[in-house]
Amino acid sequence: MENIVATRGLEKSYGRLKALDGVDLAIPAGSISGLIGPNGAGKTTALKALLGLIDVRGELEVAGMDPRAARHKLMEEVCFIADVGILPGWMTSRRLLDYVEAVHSRFDRARAERLLAGTSIPADKKIRALSKGMITQLHLSVVMAIDASLLVLDEPTIGLDIMYRKTFYDRLLNDYYDGRRTIVISTHQVEEIERLLTHLLFIDKGRIVLDMPVEEMAERYIEVSVEPERREQALRLGPLHTRELLGRLVCVFAGVDRRQLEELGEPRTPAVADLFVAKLAGDGHHEN
Repeated sequence: MENIVATRGLEKSYGRLKALDGVDLAIPAGSISGLIGPNGAGKTTALKALLGLIDVRGELEVAGMDPRAARHKLMEEVCFIADVGILPGWMTSRRLLDYVEAVHSRFDRARAERLLAGTSIPADKKIRALSKGMITQLHLSVVMAIDASLLVLDEPTIGLDIMYRKTFYDRLLNDYYDGRRTIVISTHQVEEIERLLTHLLFIDKGRIVLDMPVEEMAERYIEVSVEPERREQALRLGPLHTRELLGRLVCVFAGVDRRQLEELGEPRTPAVADLFVAKLAGDGHHEN
Protein backbone atom coordinates (compact mmCIF):
# COMPACT_ATOMS: atom_id res chain seq x y z
CA MET A 1 0.00 0.00 0.00
CA GLU A 2 1.70 3.19 -1.19
CA ASN A 3 -0.66 5.60 0.59
CA ILE A 4 -2.48 4.59 3.76
CA VAL A 5 -4.75 7.64 3.41
CA ALA A 6 -6.07 8.90 0.07
CA THR A 7 -8.82 11.49 -0.29
CA ARG A 8 -10.12 13.63 -3.10
CA GLY A 9 -12.44 16.59 -2.87
CA LEU A 10 -13.47 16.16 0.77
CA GLU A 11 -16.11 18.68 1.79
CA LYS A 12 -17.80 19.30 5.13
CA SER A 13 -19.92 22.27 6.17
CA TYR A 14 -21.40 23.34 9.48
CA GLY A 15 -24.07 25.81 8.50
CA ARG A 16 -22.31 28.55 6.56
CA LEU A 17 -18.88 27.45 7.75
CA LYS A 18 -17.00 25.29 5.25
CA ALA A 19 -14.74 23.24 7.52
CA LEU A 20 -13.33 21.19 4.62
CA ASP A 21 -13.23 22.76 1.19
CA GLY A 22 -12.11 20.26 -1.45
CA VAL A 23 -9.39 18.54 0.60
CA ASP A 24 -7.06 16.17 -1.28
CA LEU A 25 -4.70 14.09 0.87
CA ALA A 26 -2.13 11.43 0.08
CA ILE A 27 -0.43 10.21 3.26
CA PRO A 28 2.34 7.68 2.57
CA ALA A 29 2.31 4.41 4.49
CA GLY A 30 5.14 4.31 7.01
CA SER A 31 5.39 8.08 7.28
CA ILE A 32 5.19 10.43 10.24
CA SER A 33 2.94 13.11 8.80
CA GLY A 34 2.19 16.44 10.41
CA LEU A 35 -1.23 17.97 9.72
CA ILE A 36 -0.39 21.53 10.67
CA GLY A 37 -2.71 24.50 10.79
CA PRO A 38 -4.00 27.32 13.01
CA ASN A 39 -6.96 26.85 15.30
CA GLY A 40 -10.13 26.47 13.23
CA ALA A 41 -8.27 25.48 10.08
CA GLY A 42 -10.08 22.15 9.69
CA LYS A 43 -7.53 19.79 11.27
CA THR A 44 -9.89 18.03 13.68
CA THR A 45 -12.67 17.84 11.09
CA ALA A 46 -10.27 16.17 8.64
CA LEU A 47 -9.18 13.62 11.25
CA LYS A 48 -12.78 12.87 12.23
CA ALA A 49 -13.49 12.17 8.57
CA LEU A 50 -10.55 9.75 8.37
CA LEU A 51 -11.82 7.95 11.48
CA GLY A 52 -15.38 7.68 10.19
CA LEU A 53 -16.72 9.89 12.99
CA ILE A 54 -18.48 12.32 10.65
CA ASP A 55 -20.05 12.08 7.24
CA VAL A 56 -18.35 14.00 4.44
CA ARG A 57 -18.70 14.41 0.71
CA GLY A 58 -15.91 13.24 -1.58
CA GLU A 59 -13.67 10.23 -2.08
CA LEU A 60 -12.13 8.75 1.08
CA GLU A 61 -9.96 5.69 1.66
CA VAL A 62 -8.04 4.76 4.82
CA ALA A 63 -6.03 1.53 5.02
CA GLY A 64 -7.84 0.35 1.90
CA MET A 65 -11.32 1.00 3.37
CA ASP A 66 -13.96 3.70 3.27
CA PRO A 67 -14.48 4.76 6.92
CA ARG A 68 -18.10 5.66 6.17
CA ALA A 69 -18.92 2.09 5.17
CA ALA A 70 -16.44 -0.04 7.13
CA ARG A 71 -15.68 1.83 10.33
CA HIS A 72 -15.85 -1.24 12.58
CA LYS A 73 -13.30 -3.10 10.46
CA LEU A 74 -11.14 0.03 10.11
CA MET A 75 -10.85 0.39 13.88
CA GLU A 76 -8.82 -2.82 13.93
CA GLU A 77 -6.16 -0.95 11.93
CA VAL A 78 -6.36 2.53 13.52
CA CYS A 79 -5.69 3.97 16.98
CA PHE A 80 -6.58 7.49 18.06
CA ILE A 81 -5.50 9.87 20.82
CA ALA A 82 -7.47 13.12 21.10
CA ASP A 83 -6.59 16.41 22.76
CA VAL A 84 -8.82 15.66 25.72
CA GLY A 85 -8.68 12.78 28.19
CA ILE A 86 -11.33 10.31 27.07
CA LEU A 87 -10.40 7.38 29.30
CA PRO A 88 -13.10 6.28 31.79
CA GLY A 89 -12.37 8.10 35.02
CA TRP A 90 -13.94 5.46 37.26
CA MET A 91 -11.48 2.78 36.11
CA THR A 92 -8.01 2.17 37.47
CA SER A 93 -5.17 1.66 35.02
CA ARG A 94 -5.21 -2.06 35.88
CA ARG A 95 -8.93 -2.29 35.10
CA LEU A 96 -8.35 -0.36 31.87
CA LEU A 97 -5.85 -3.00 30.72
CA ASP A 98 -8.37 -5.72 31.65
CA TYR A 99 -11.00 -4.00 29.51
CA VAL A 100 -8.82 -3.39 26.43
CA GLU A 101 -7.49 -6.95 26.61
CA ALA A 102 -11.07 -8.24 26.55
CA VAL A 103 -12.29 -6.14 23.61
CA HIS A 104 -9.28 -5.75 21.29
CA SER A 105 -7.77 -8.81 19.66
CA ARG A 106 -4.52 -7.00 18.79
CA PHE A 107 -3.77 -5.71 22.28
CA ASP A 108 -0.56 -7.01 23.87
CA ARG A 109 -1.07 -6.67 27.62
CA ALA A 110 2.47 -7.67 28.52
CA ARG A 111 3.81 -4.89 26.31
CA ALA A 112 1.46 -2.35 27.90
CA GLU A 113 2.61 -3.40 31.37
CA ARG A 114 6.27 -3.03 30.34
CA LEU A 115 5.57 0.46 29.03
CA LEU A 116 3.70 1.46 32.20
CA ALA A 117 6.53 0.12 34.35
CA GLY A 118 8.62 3.01 33.05
CA THR A 119 6.13 5.58 34.41
CA SER A 120 5.00 6.65 37.87
CA ILE A 121 1.36 5.75 37.17
CA PRO A 122 -0.11 3.67 40.06
CA ALA A 123 -1.97 0.55 38.95
CA ASP A 124 -4.85 0.87 41.41
CA LYS A 125 -5.54 4.61 41.42
CA LYS A 126 -8.64 5.77 39.57
CA ILE A 127 -7.94 7.52 36.28
CA ARG A 128 -9.93 10.59 37.34
CA ALA A 129 -7.38 11.13 40.12
CA LEU A 130 -4.39 11.12 37.74
CA SER A 131 -2.79 14.26 36.34
CA LYS A 132 -3.36 15.10 32.69
CA GLY A 133 0.23 14.12 31.97
CA MET A 134 -0.29 10.70 33.55
CA ILE A 135 -3.54 10.16 31.66
CA THR A 136 -1.77 10.98 28.39
CA GLN A 137 1.06 8.58 29.25
CA LEU A 138 -1.46 5.88 30.15
CA HIS A 139 -3.36 6.40 26.92
CA LEU A 140 -0.16 6.24 24.88
CA SER A 141 0.99 3.06 26.65
CA VAL A 142 -2.29 1.34 25.83
CA VAL A 143 -2.22 2.51 22.22
CA MET A 144 1.41 1.48 21.69
CA ALA A 145 0.50 -2.03 22.82
CA ILE A 146 -2.02 -2.41 19.99
CA ASP A 147 -0.73 -3.72 16.67
CA ALA A 148 -2.34 -1.08 14.44
CA SER A 149 -1.11 0.25 11.11
CA LEU A 150 -2.18 3.87 11.67
CA LEU A 151 -1.95 6.06 14.78
CA VAL A 152 -3.82 9.37 14.69
CA LEU A 153 -2.93 12.05 17.24
CA ASP A 154 -5.03 15.22 17.54
CA GLU A 155 -3.16 17.88 19.56
CA PRO A 156 -2.00 15.08 21.89
CA THR A 157 0.19 17.18 24.21
CA ILE A 158 -1.94 20.30 24.59
CA GLY A 159 -1.95 21.46 28.19
CA LEU A 160 1.05 19.32 29.18
CA ASP A 161 4.25 20.78 30.60
CA ILE A 162 7.48 20.60 28.64
CA MET A 163 8.78 17.48 30.43
CA TYR A 164 5.65 15.46 29.63
CA ARG A 165 5.65 16.70 26.02
CA LYS A 166 9.25 15.66 25.48
CA THR A 167 8.67 12.27 27.13
CA PHE A 168 5.55 11.72 25.02
CA TYR A 169 7.32 12.19 21.69
CA ASP A 170 10.49 10.37 22.75
CA ARG A 171 8.41 7.33 23.68
CA LEU A 172 6.48 7.59 20.44
CA LEU A 173 9.69 7.38 18.41
CA ASN A 174 11.63 4.91 20.56
CA ASP A 175 8.87 2.49 21.57
CA TYR A 176 6.30 2.67 18.77
CA TYR A 177 7.49 3.89 15.38
CA ASP A 178 9.16 1.16 13.36
CA GLY A 179 9.04 2.49 9.79
CA ARG A 180 6.08 0.22 9.04
CA ARG A 181 3.39 1.96 11.06
CA THR A 182 2.07 5.37 10.03
CA ILE A 183 1.62 8.26 12.44
CA VAL A 184 -0.49 11.33 11.69
CA ILE A 185 -0.06 14.21 14.15
CA SER A 186 -2.41 17.18 14.04
CA THR A 187 -1.11 20.29 15.81
CA HIS A 188 -0.61 24.03 15.66
CA GLN A 189 2.56 23.75 17.79
CA VAL A 190 4.90 23.25 14.86
CA GLU A 191 8.25 23.58 16.62
CA GLU A 192 7.37 20.70 18.93
CA ILE A 193 7.11 18.06 16.21
CA GLU A 194 9.17 19.22 13.24
CA ARG A 195 12.16 17.03 14.12
CA LEU A 196 9.89 13.96 13.99
CA LEU A 197 8.20 14.48 10.66
CA THR A 198 8.83 12.84 7.31
CA HIS A 199 5.83 14.42 5.55
CA LEU A 200 4.21 17.86 5.77
CA LEU A 201 0.56 18.81 5.33
CA PHE A 202 -0.42 22.44 5.90
CA ILE A 203 -4.14 23.23 6.17
CA ASP A 204 -5.82 26.61 6.36
CA LYS A 205 -9.49 27.59 6.08
CA GLY A 206 -10.42 24.03 5.13
CA ARG A 207 -7.91 23.78 2.28
CA ILE A 208 -4.56 22.03 1.93
CA VAL A 209 -1.93 24.65 1.09
CA LEU A 210 1.11 22.36 1.15
CA ASP A 211 1.54 18.59 0.78
CA MET A 212 5.16 17.50 0.56
CA PRO A 213 7.80 15.08 1.91
CA VAL A 214 10.14 16.85 4.33
CA GLU A 215 13.15 15.85 2.25
CA GLU A 216 11.76 17.78 -0.71
CA MET A 217 11.28 20.92 1.35
CA ALA A 218 14.99 21.75 1.15
CA GLU A 219 14.88 21.47 -2.64
CA ARG A 220 11.83 23.69 -3.05
CA TYR A 221 12.16 26.34 -0.33
CA ILE A 222 15.15 28.47 0.67
CA GLU A 223 15.42 31.11 3.39
CA VAL A 224 17.98 33.93 3.24
CA SER A 225 18.88 36.61 5.75
CA VAL A 226 19.60 39.31 3.19
CA GLU A 227 22.61 41.61 3.33
CA PRO A 228 21.33 45.20 3.82
CA GLU A 229 22.67 46.38 0.48
CA ARG A 230 20.88 43.52 -1.33
CA ARG A 231 17.32 44.22 -0.12
CA GLU A 232 15.99 45.57 -3.40
CA GLN A 233 17.64 42.77 -5.36
CA ALA A 234 15.97 40.23 -3.04
CA LEU A 235 12.54 41.79 -3.41
CA ARG A 236 12.82 41.72 -7.22
CA LEU A 237 13.16 37.93 -7.03
CA GLY A 238 9.61 37.70 -5.60
CA PRO A 239 9.98 36.09 -2.15
CA LEU A 240 7.06 34.05 -0.87
CA HIS A 241 7.30 35.84 2.47
CA THR A 242 9.47 38.46 4.17
CA ARG A 243 10.02 39.52 7.76
CA GLU A 244 12.37 41.86 9.60
CA LEU A 245 14.81 40.30 12.09
CA LEU A 246 17.58 42.19 13.88
CA GLY A 247 17.72 44.84 11.19
CA ARG A 248 17.84 42.39 8.29
CA LEU A 249 15.23 41.31 5.79
CA VAL A 250 14.62 37.56 6.03
CA CYS A 251 13.09 36.13 2.86
CA VAL A 252 11.60 32.73 2.05
CA PHE A 253 11.82 31.85 -1.64
CA ALA A 254 10.07 29.08 -3.56
CA GLY A 255 11.64 27.60 -6.67
CA VAL A 256 14.43 30.20 -7.03
CA ASP A 257 17.88 29.03 -8.13
CA ARG A 258 20.18 28.72 -5.10
CA ARG A 259 23.06 30.36 -7.00
CA GLN A 260 21.03 33.55 -7.35
CA LEU A 261 20.24 33.52 -3.65
CA GLU A 262 23.87 33.06 -2.64
CA GLU A 263 24.44 36.64 -3.84
CA LEU A 264 21.98 37.90 -1.23
CA GLY A 265 23.29 36.13 1.88
CA GLU A 266 23.69 32.60 3.21
CA PRO A 267 20.88 30.30 1.93
CA ARG A 268 19.42 27.75 4.33
CA THR A 269 16.40 25.48 4.61
CA PRO A 270 13.64 27.26 6.54
CA ALA A 271 12.33 25.80 9.76
CA VAL A 272 8.93 24.15 9.34
CA ALA A 273 7.36 26.85 11.52
CA ASP A 274 8.80 29.60 9.31
CA LEU A 275 7.64 27.86 6.14
CA PHE A 276 4.21 27.43 7.68
CA VAL A 277 3.96 31.18 8.37
CA ALA A 278 5.28 31.94 4.89
CA LYS A 279 2.72 29.73 3.16
CA LEU A 280 -0.23 31.03 5.14
CA ALA A 281 0.84 34.65 4.72
CA GLY A 282 1.85 34.17 1.08
CA ASP A 283 -0.21 33.12 -1.90
CA GLY A 284 -1.64 30.02 -0.16
CA HIS A 285 -1.99 27.85 -3.25
CA HIS A 286 -1.77 24.07 -3.04
CA GLU A 287 1.62 22.49 -3.71
CA ASN A 288 2.64 18.90 -4.19
